[in-house]
Amino acid sequence: MQIFIETQPTPTSDLVIPVVQSDALFDQLAHIEQIRHVPPSVLQRDFAAEVNEVLPIYGPDGQRTHLLGLGPKPQAVDWLRAFRKLFFNQKGKLPNQIGIDLMAFDGTVVEAVVLGVLGGGYDLGLYKTDKTDTATFFGDEGQLTLYVHTDQEQTAQDALIQAQAIAGTQREMLNLMNAPANYKTPQTLADWAVDSGQRHGYNVTILDKTELERQQLGALLSVSQGSDVPPVLIVAEYKPEGNETLRTVGLIGKGVTFDTGGVSIKSSANMHLMKSDMGGAAAVLGTLEAAAKLKLPIHLIGIVPATENSTDGRSTKPGDVITSYSGKTIEIIDTDAEGRVILADGLGYMLRNFQPDVVIDLATLTGSVIAALGYHAAGLFTQNDDLATQLAEAGTRTGERLWRMPLWDDYREDIKSDVADIKNFSGKPIAGSISAAKFLEYFTEDHPAWAHLDIAGMAFADTEFGSQKNATGFGIRLLIDYLKNVV
Repeated sequence: MQIFIETQPTPTSDLVIPVVQSDALFDQLAHIEQIRHVPPSVLQRDFAAEVNEVLPIYGPDGQRTHLLGLGPKPQAVDWLRAFRKLFFNQKGKLPNQIGIDLMAFDGTVVEAVVLGVLGGGYDLGLYKTDKTDTATFFGDEGQLTLYVHTDQEQTAQDALIQAQAIAGTQREMLNLMNAPANYKTPQTLADWAVDSGQRHGYNVTILDKTELERQQLGALLSVSQGSDVPPVLIVAEYKPEGNETLRTVGLIGKGVTFDTGGVSIKSSANMHLMKSDMGGAAAVLGTLEAAAKLKLPIHLIGIVPATENSTDGRSTKPGDVITSYSGKTIEIIDTDAEGRVILADGLGYMLRNFQPDVVIDLATLTGSVIAALGYHAAGLFTQNDDLATQLAEAGTRTGERLWRMPLWDDYREDIKSDVADIKNFSGKPIAGSISAAKFLEYFTEDHPAWAHLDIAGMAFADTEFGSQKNATGFGIRLLIDYLKNVV
C-alpha cells in the first residue's frame, strides 16, 4: 500500500472523516457539508460521534464517506482502535483508493491513524488453507491519502514515517506471538533477529546451548532441561555510527516460546494460549528493529533469553537449587515461575557485559498483575522515580498504559530461602507480581535505573481479529516513545 500526505481533499474520492463528540458537533458536521453536500441537521439526527460509531454516506456518483465517531476527548490509542476496527470490519468492501480527512486535527494523529488502518488489514488465520483473498487496498495496488492542513504537513510526514516503521515490525511480532509452538521455537526467534539485524543494520549474536553451558547461564539452562528444543540467548545491539557519547539503554525480554509450567504443570484449560509467553521478547526484538529503522540517536542493547518450559524426566524439579550466570543460587519452589528465572540470567548477562545507563525488562510474568490491574495497564516496578515518570508518561501518550506498583523491602521476606540465596516463588496466594519483581531486583546489582514491566495482561488480549485472545504487540510503541523522549 502506498500512503500519501496531501493538503486538499479530492471531492470524488472515497473518504473517512473522523469526528469528535463535543458541543461543537454541529460545526464539525457543517465542514462535512462542504465536502459531501449533506446538511448538518440531517447528519446530526443520525450520528452522535460515539466511540466507533460509523455512518456511511453515499454521494450521487457512488462515492462513499464514512463518518467515524471518536467519542469525547480521544487519545492516541482511541484513534488507533477506531480506525483499526473500521478498516478490519470493512476490509472486504474497501476500494483501492481511500482518503482520510484530517484537516481539522493536529498532524500528530497521523501516526495512530496509520497504525490503525494498517492494523485493520491483519489476518489472524496464519495457517488456514481456505483463506479468502486479501483486500486489494492492503496490497500493492492500495492507496491511502491523508488530507491535512497546510501548516501540519511536515508534522504529518514525520508521524507517517514513524507509523510505517512501527507497523511493519509490529505485524511480524504479532505473527511470531500468534504462531503455535510447533512453528515457533527459540531458534525461530534467533533466526528472526539475525535476519532483522542484517536488513536494518544492527548487530545480533546468538549464544547456542553449547555456548550457554560454557558461559554458565545456569538459570536459563535449568528451565530448558525438560524440552528437546535447545535454548538460546539473543543479544542484539543497535548503535548509530559517529556518536560515542550516546546514552545506553538495555532491554531484556522474556522469551518462553511455550510454557507448560514444567513439573508444576498448568491446567489444560488455557495452556494452548501459552504460545504467547514470549510477549516480552516480542517487545524487545520489535523495539530494536523499529529503533534501527528510525535511526534513533541512542545506544540500544536487547537481550532475549529464549526457551521452552516443558516437562520430562530431565526437568528441573521443585526443591532443586540452581546456579545463575551471576553466581547466585536459586531454590526452585515452582517450575511455573520460570520467567523470572531466565530473566535473572538475562539481567546478569546485560549488567556484566554492557553496563547500560538504564535497564528495563519486560515479561508476561504473573497472573497476579492481571488480578491487580485487569487488562487495562501493565505493572511498573522501579525504585527510580524519574524512570517511573518517564515510562508512565510514554504509556499515557501511546495508550500502552503502566501503573506503578510498590517495591518495598517488606516484600523481600517472601523470597527468602533456607537453602539458597533466594527462592523463585513465595508460595503465597497474594502479592505475586510484587514478589516476582523483588526476585528480579535481586539480580540487578543495585542498578540505579532499573524497571520491570509485567505485561501479562496486555500482551495477549481480546481483539477484533479473532474469537480467542491473541497478540497485541504491546510494548513497542511504548518503548519507542520512551526512547525518543529520553535522548
